[in-house]
Amino acid sequence: MQGFVAFRLLWLGQALALVGREMTWFALTLYAYQQTGLATTLALLGFFHFLPLILLSPLAGALVDRYPRKWAMLAADLGSGLATGLLLLAFLLGQLEVWQLYLVSALTGALSSLHWPALSAALSAMLEKKDYARASGMMSLAESLAGVGAPVLAAALLKPLGLGGIFILDLLGAGTAILTLLLVPIPNPKASHGPRSPLLEEALFGFRFILAKPPLFGLQLMFFGINLLTSLAVTVLPAMVLAKTSLSEAALALVRSASGLGGVAGGLFLSLWGGPRKRVHGVFLGMALSSLALALMGVLEGPRAWAVLAFMESFFIPLLNGSNQAIWQSKVPLEVQGKVFAARRMIAWLANPLAMLLSGPLADRVFAPRYGPGEGIALMLLIFGGLGVVWGLSGYLFPKVREVETLLPDAKPD
Repeated sequence: MQGFVAFRLLWLGQALALVGREMTWFALTLYAYQQTGLATTLALLGFFHFLPLILLSPLAGALVDRYPRKWAMLAADLGSGLATGLLLLAFLLGQLEVWQLYLVSALTGALSSLHWPALSAALSAMLEKKDYARASGMMSLAESLAGVGAPVLAAALLKPLGLGGIFILDLLGAGTAILTLLLVPIPNPKASHGPRSPLLEEALFGFRFILAKPPLFGLQLMFFGINLLTSLAVTVLPAMVLAKTSLSEAALALVRSASGLGGVAGGLFLSLWGGPRKRVHGVFLGMALSSLALALMGVLEGPRAWAVLAFMESFFIPLLNGSNQAIWQSKVPLEVQGKVFAARRMIAWLANPLAMLLSGPLADRVFAPRYGPGEGIALMLLIFGGLGVVWGLSGYLFPKVREVETLLPDAKPD
């Protein structure tokens, strides 16, 4: 079993694990907001997840290139199951508190720093270049399927099963991911015959690689900017929905599921189409169109309107991420993709915890006192979504970024 056949089995296990994790995240979002009633609580959940994820990414990338990618993914999935088990234990003992959610969020973020570069590099080794964009589309599809089903399932099962039942389903998903990983062969790049460099030097290699190639660095700065703007809005979006609907679980589930459905449609569309021939068009237009939908969510009212726009916002995410992923997989040698992809993610995602730290206080202390909790966050969506449209289209103004695919040669096969 190899190639796309092996990838499909791996994809199935990861998709089921994603469903479990998304169900837990939805349930914890509701639990945390019900405990405090503050948008800052939701922002801190995201902050404590992203901070270790980003800070540990360079070290994780070096480990991924040094050791078998399968081991890294197994460690991440096992750790994720352990984190959920700790939540389940605290809940059964009647001692689940908000600070514990922050702690577990940080643990899962640290594990994600290892999982993503390992998975990305594993797919590059398993597949032929012509299948990269299609595989990226399928991975986006898995994320989006989880986004569609998880909120609906969690909202429907919370009352009959309780929070503990959601945690158990998450554990079952993690177990499935581990089983499929054990069954799938994942090639590793040829080992270097010379002495190994110190781990810290390897961790910094990805940054040196990217800085030496200005078109790739410029592309990541585009993602830094769009992540900053969209995270300022998306982080507090659930608080807006809950504030405007009297804490309606159904309304939040509708918006979350519509968002996931949009990602499913976008991922399916990309996996069938393969993306534009010039990948940067998918990046720039995906940024602009997804941001436009986010901005309109701050203008229109009601769960149905928000659901339609959440669908549109997510529909374009696989296009921009899949197009970007195909560029990097083509330009970066396979044997260093773990280190380079980890550095790449740190550059782009450094904006996320910064935005999360700012978005909660902005919502609770600046916009809410003047406009009300729901209306204040709606104005944040309009402002930062609109700026995202401008930022995405501005990529066409920079020749080195716009022509990244022609300025840089393709990497030679391992």
